Amino acid sequence: MAAQPQDAVIVFSSGSAVFVPKGAAANISSHLLVIDLKDHPVPPIENKTGYPLGFPRPGSTKLFENARVIVWEYRWQPGIATPMHFHDKDVVVWFLEDGDLSSTTPDGKSAVNQYTAGTVKFSARGRTHTETLVKGQQRAIITELK
Repeated sequence: MAAQPQDAVIVFSSGSAVFVPKGAAANISSHLLVIDLKDHPVPPIENKTGYPLGFPRPGSTKLFENARVIVWEYRWQPGIATPMHFHDKDVVVWFLEDGDLSSTTPDGKSAVNQYTAGTVKFSARGRTHTETLVKGQQRAIITELK
């Protein structure tokens, strides 16, 4: 891999992550996702909801943390809702399996989202919801941006 033009975090589907500082090169070969990090970090927003933060959550594993990111691995269990939670940071989610998640907000509004292996989704901070795996299986690597 060529020298990175900016800081980056490399997330591997095997469940690991590494930080590559600006100007460094990483020698890697695997199924991976490179997330280039902008030079202007966005701080988390204050949680005024009374709900816990999205991470850590029961069943999550912290893979990596530094001053720029926190990388988590999480597997949803069929029919078991995550606790209602608030996302104080922007996140990049890399879905690794085929499964549908139902997302429900505190006011009871619900939507089912279908994700296939390899789907990458950016989600902006400030969301409060719970998620339930309603079809298939789902595991993801979630990168919180600091």
